[in-house]
Amino acid sequence: MSGAVVITRPLAQAQALADRVAALGRRVEILPLLEIAPLPDQGPLRAALARLDHYRLVAFVSPNAIDAAFAHIAQWPAGVTAAVVGEGSRAALAARGVPRIISPADSAHSDSEHLLQTLDLTALNGQPVLIIRGESGRELMADGLRAAGALVDVVPAYRRSVPALTPALADRLRALLAQPNDWIITSSEALRGLCHLLAKVDLQQADAMPHNSVVAMQQQHLIVPHARIAETATNLGFSKLTLTGSGDERLLAALQSRL
Repeated sequence: MSGAVVITRPLAQAQALADRVAALGRRVEILPLLEIAPLPDQGPLRAALARLDHYRLVAFVSPNAIDAAFAHIAQWPAGVTAAVVGEGSRAALAARGVPRIISPADSAHSDSEHLLQTLDLTALNGQPVLIIRGESGRELMADGLRAAGALVDVVPAYRRSVPALTPALADRLRALLAQPNDWIITSSEALRGLCHLLAKVDLQQADAMPHNSVVAMQQQHLIVPHARIAETATNLGFSKLTLTGSGDERLLAALQSRL
């Protein structure tokens, strides 16, 4: 395999995986397709975290939510259970000393639906639950917990945005599309953002030759950890897909099978 492995995670979560991919002998390109920034007003997040021991369960929707929250958490309160959807989030909490972590039993289905199936919803009836997530996101987890009778607080902890299309980024995207690569895509939002960026790249072409960078991108091979991302990719016209299930170990195994 002559191309690179393009890691599109937010920058804070990209380097550890990049190091492991490089250890396989593959060339690595880190290309964050989502920028993560703290919210201008940290007050609601700090207020919720100041009373963590009030909650029966605290759910984090992503490693970004964990990073944002633990910027304000000195010590995790004993007796409070954490819940996450993916193996990366579970590892991030374990590294911070959180002892009781619930996640979907089947890592091939790491999403809100399967986390709800894993939780003892009957035991959460009438209990306070905190969900820490991005500024926008799916309501499924909160709705499911409320339907079970939980008293749910949802607190945004960060903001996601697609990077601006600078001349340097446009040049880099064109260079990556000039060869076959393996793209690790860990977010449907990031994949949609990439397609929008590539459409803008074509609009900026000064020469008269026709360009279709989105079509060129559709010929690239995607490695995705979740079925929902695979569905998004298929709907966007991608056909060269490998679905791995959650966790870096499965992503790396998929890459090794292509050596």
